[in-house]
Amino acid sequence: MSERVYNVLFLCTGNSARSIIAETLLNAMANGRFHAYSAGSHPSGRINPYVAEYLESVGVSTSGARSKSWDEFARPEAPKMDLVITVCDQAAGESCPVWPGMPARAHWAAPDPAAQEHPDEVREVARAVFHLMQRRISLLLSLPMTTLDRTSLQSETRRIADLDEHNQLG
Repeated sequence: MSERVYNVLFLCTGNSARSIIAETLLNAMANGRFHAYSAGSHPSGRINPYVAEYLESVGVSTSGARSKSWDEFARPEAPKMDLVITVCDQAAGESCPVWPGMPARAHWAAPDPAAQEHPDEVREVARAVFHLMQRRISLLLSLPMTTLDRTSLQSETRRIADLDEHNQLG
Protein backbone atom coordinates (compact mmCIF):
# COMPACT_ATOMS: atom_id res chain seq x y z
CA MET A 1 0.00 0.00 0.00
CA SER A 2 1.39 3.41 -0.97
CA GLU A 3 1.77 6.23 1.54
CA ARG A 4 -0.81 9.01 1.46
CA VAL A 5 0.20 12.25 -0.27
CA TYR A 6 -0.63 15.44 1.66
CA ASN A 7 -1.67 18.58 -0.21
CA VAL A 8 -0.35 21.95 0.96
CA LEU A 9 -1.41 25.35 -0.39
CA PHE A 10 0.91 28.33 0.15
CA LEU A 11 -0.84 31.69 -0.05
CA CYS A 12 0.42 35.20 -0.60
CA THR A 13 -1.06 38.33 -2.10
CA GLY A 14 0.73 38.45 -5.47
CA ASN A 15 1.77 34.79 -5.78
CA SER A 16 4.96 35.85 -7.53
CA ALA A 17 7.73 35.22 -4.98
CA ARG A 18 7.32 33.85 -1.42
CA SER A 19 4.51 31.40 -2.14
CA ILE A 20 6.26 30.27 -5.33
CA ILE A 21 9.49 29.66 -3.38
CA ALA A 22 7.59 27.61 -0.78
CA GLU A 23 5.62 25.63 -3.39
CA THR A 24 8.60 24.69 -5.54
CA LEU A 25 10.81 23.96 -2.56
CA LEU A 26 8.32 21.65 -0.84
CA ASN A 27 7.73 19.80 -4.10
CA ALA A 28 11.50 19.41 -4.52
CA MET A 29 12.09 18.24 -0.93
CA ALA A 30 9.02 16.07 -0.31
CA ASN A 31 9.98 12.91 -2.21
CA GLY A 32 6.37 12.50 -3.24
CA ARG A 33 4.98 12.62 0.33
CA PHE A 34 3.50 16.08 -0.20
CA HIS A 35 2.15 17.96 -3.18
CA ALA A 36 2.50 21.73 -2.87
CA TYR A 37 0.49 24.41 -4.63
CA SER A 38 0.52 28.19 -4.39
CA ALA A 39 -1.92 30.98 -5.08
CA GLY A 40 -2.60 34.64 -4.35
CA SER A 41 -5.47 36.82 -3.27
CA HIS A 42 -4.50 39.33 -5.99
CA PRO A 43 -2.09 37.38 -8.23
CA SER A 44 0.40 39.37 -10.26
CA GLY A 45 0.00 36.98 -13.18
CA ARG A 46 3.72 36.16 -13.36
CA ILE A 47 6.51 34.71 -11.27
CA ASN A 48 9.09 37.33 -10.33
CA PRO A 49 11.92 36.72 -12.84
CA TYR A 50 14.66 37.23 -10.24
CA VAL A 51 13.00 34.72 -7.92
CA ALA A 52 12.72 32.22 -10.79
CA GLU A 53 16.37 32.86 -11.67
CA TYR A 54 17.44 32.24 -8.06
CA LEU A 55 15.41 29.04 -7.73
CA GLU A 56 16.85 27.65 -10.96
CA SER A 57 20.38 28.59 -9.82
CA VAL A 58 20.01 26.40 -6.72
CA GLY A 59 18.49 23.51 -8.66
CA VAL A 60 14.83 24.04 -7.80
CA SER A 61 12.65 23.83 -10.89
CA THR A 62 9.85 26.33 -11.44
CA SER A 63 8.41 24.17 -14.21
CA GLY A 64 4.64 24.08 -13.81
CA ALA A 65 4.57 26.93 -11.28
CA ARG A 66 2.47 29.95 -12.19
CA SER A 67 0.88 32.94 -10.51
CA LYS A 68 -2.82 32.22 -9.97
CA SER A 69 -5.82 33.16 -7.87
CA TRP A 70 -6.67 31.35 -4.68
CA ASP A 71 -10.22 31.06 -6.07
CA GLU A 72 -8.97 28.10 -8.15
CA PHE A 73 -8.54 26.12 -4.93
CA ALA A 74 -11.92 27.02 -3.42
CA ARG A 75 -13.82 25.27 -6.20
CA PRO A 76 -15.46 21.91 -5.49
CA GLU A 77 -13.29 20.17 -8.13
CA ALA A 78 -10.03 21.55 -6.71
CA PRO A 79 -7.60 19.25 -4.92
CA LYS A 80 -8.53 18.84 -1.26
CA MET A 81 -5.95 20.62 0.88
CA ASP A 82 -4.66 19.16 4.12
CA LEU A 83 -2.82 22.33 5.07
CA VAL A 84 -3.04 25.99 3.99
CA ILE A 85 -0.09 28.22 4.91
CA THR A 86 -0.04 31.98 4.40
CA VAL A 87 3.44 33.38 3.86
CA CYS A 88 2.68 37.10 3.91
CA ASP A 89 1.01 39.17 6.58
CA GLN A 90 -1.40 40.82 4.14
CA ALA A 91 -2.80 37.50 2.90
CA ALA A 92 -2.99 36.21 6.47
CA GLY A 93 -5.24 39.15 7.37
CA GLU A 94 -7.55 38.81 4.39
CA SER A 95 -10.79 36.88 4.34
CA CYS A 96 -9.83 33.64 2.67
CA PRO A 97 -12.26 31.52 0.72
CA VAL A 98 -13.75 28.54 2.50
CA TRP A 99 -11.46 25.66 1.62
CA PRO A 100 -13.13 22.32 0.88
CA GLY A 101 -12.37 19.81 3.62
CA MET A 102 -11.52 22.39 6.31
CA PRO A 103 -7.71 22.07 6.12
CA ALA A 104 -5.35 22.96 8.95
CA ARG A 105 -4.08 26.55 8.70
CA ALA A 106 -0.83 28.23 9.67
CA HIS A 107 1.03 31.46 9.03
CA TRP A 108 4.72 31.44 8.09
CA ALA A 109 5.61 35.12 7.66
CA ALA A 110 8.48 35.92 5.31
CA PRO A 111 9.92 39.10 3.79
CA ASP A 112 8.80 39.97 0.25
CA PRO A 113 11.43 39.75 -2.49
CA ALA A 114 9.02 41.39 -4.94
CA ALA A 115 8.81 44.51 -2.74
CA GLN A 116 12.47 45.28 -3.45
CA GLU A 117 13.35 47.74 -6.19
CA HIS A 118 16.88 46.73 -7.19
CA PRO A 119 17.46 43.30 -8.80
CA ASP A 120 20.32 42.51 -6.39
CA GLU A 121 18.02 43.24 -3.43
CA VAL A 122 15.31 40.99 -4.91
CA ARG A 123 17.87 38.19 -5.27
CA GLU A 124 19.17 38.69 -1.70
CA VAL A 125 15.69 38.59 -0.16
CA ALA A 126 14.79 35.60 -2.35
CA ARG A 127 17.86 33.80 -0.99
CA ALA A 128 16.86 34.63 2.60
CA VAL A 129 13.27 33.46 2.03
CA PHE A 130 14.54 30.29 0.38
CA HIS A 131 16.65 29.40 3.44
CA LEU A 132 13.82 30.35 5.82
CA MET A 133 11.36 28.12 3.96
CA GLN A 134 13.93 25.35 3.65
CA ARG A 135 14.24 25.22 7.47
CA ARG A 136 10.49 25.32 7.97
CA ILE A 137 9.78 22.73 5.29
CA SER A 138 12.44 20.41 6.75
CA LEU A 139 10.56 20.56 10.06
CA LEU A 140 7.23 19.98 8.30
CA LEU A 141 8.69 16.92 6.57
CA SER A 142 9.86 15.55 9.92
CA LEU A 143 6.33 15.56 11.38
CA PRO A 144 4.68 12.16 11.94
CA MET A 145 1.88 12.98 9.48
CA THR A 146 0.04 9.67 9.79
CA THR A 147 -0.49 10.25 13.52
CA LEU A 148 -1.61 13.90 13.35
CA ASP A 149 -5.24 14.92 13.19
CA ARG A 150 -6.23 18.32 11.74
CA THR A 151 -5.89 20.16 15.07
CA SER A 152 -2.50 18.63 15.83
CA LEU A 153 -1.22 19.38 12.32
CA GLN A 154 -2.34 22.98 12.68
CA SER A 155 -0.66 23.29 16.06
CA GLU A 156 2.61 21.73 14.85
CA THR A 157 2.85 23.85 11.69
CA ARG A 158 2.18 27.01 13.69
CA ARG A 159 4.86 25.96 16.17
CA ILE A 160 7.37 25.66 13.31
CA ALA A 161 6.98 29.38 12.54
CA ASP A 162 7.07 30.30 16.23
CA LEU A 163 10.35 28.41 16.71
CA ASP A 164 11.87 30.07 13.68
CA GLU A 165 10.74 33.56 14.71
CA HIS A 166 12.37 33.12 18.12
CA ASN A 167 15.67 32.02 16.53
CA GLN A 168 15.50 28.59 18.08
CA LEU A 169 16.25 26.81 14.82
CA GLY A 170 19.79 25.83 13.91
